[in-house]
Amino acid sequence: MQVIIHAGAHKTDDDKLVKCLMGNEPILSELGTAVPHPNSYRKLLRDLLNEGLQSGLPADTRARVLEKMRVPEGTERLILSNHGFFGTPRMAVNSGLFYPAAVARLRLFQEIFHFDDVELFLALRDPGGLLPALAHEARAHSVSEYIGGGEPRDILWSDMLSRISREVPDLPVTVWCNEDTPLIWGEVLREMAGVDATLRLDGEFYLLHEIMSGAGMKRFLAYVDQHPDMSEVQRRRVIVAFLDKFAKEEALDEELDLPGWTDSMIEDLSVIYDEDCEAIGHIPGVTMITP
Repeated sequence: MQVIIHAGAHKTDDDKLVKCLMGNEPILSELGTAVPHPNSYRKLLRDLLNEGLQSGLPADTRARVLEKMRVPEGTERLILSNHGFFGTPRMAVNSGLFYPAAVARLRLFQEIFHFDDVELFLALRDPGGLLPALAHEARAHSVSEYIGGGEPRDILWSDMLSRISREVPDLPVTVWCNEDTPLIWGEVLREMAGVDATLRLDGEFYLLHEIMSGAGMKRFLAYVDQHPDMSEVQRRRVIVAFLDKFAKEEALDEELDLPGWTDSMIEDLSVIYDEDCEAIGHIPGVTMITP
């Protein structure tokens, strides 16, 4: 099998990805893709990852996991999603690194699914918004307290992904920027599902409902129905055009007021994030979905 590990990141899609994929179960199951309900594996895999780190895993772990998840015989692609695969929000940043436990846990996934090809899918997010959101989730009083007093500007996604590329070199990684998801949501869904770029999936415009007016959304969907043969690039151009005219004015970003977190810091981190994303595109084994 191909085993797809969607590991968040925290504070990105809030399980919308896996819910959209589960909503396409009839067509995906025909194509040999299974999307088990997260309740069937999240606690199970969390316990197994902890067990593996402490004492190793028994040889029959894969069989036990597939049985617990009730994965159909003949499944060719298995999609597992959990923003907590690499740890809790409190564990998401430590010693100046995003997800320091990622490498060890990915190796355990490869050990659990030792007959299979494991792949990682991960959304990135601008640290200017992510770090205060994580600090709030972890009940820290400030970002500085949350990250242990280090320098936020030094916490880079490219460091984490370079570490994975170096230490788990046989693991394909696909990433995208959470800020781009309204434009690339359909492509992310299809890449995770492993289906053709022309296949329409239910929910592929789900995120647009959150940022486009009702009237605009109605006209957009009518346009898409009238042009069923559009490519991914063409669809993105149409989305941008409709958003330019029908985007909701209210801000979508979560606003968290934490001590020491200034507009200047947020602006600095956004510039660094853009540069970091450029570097990520050159990391071996990492594919970045962009608009």
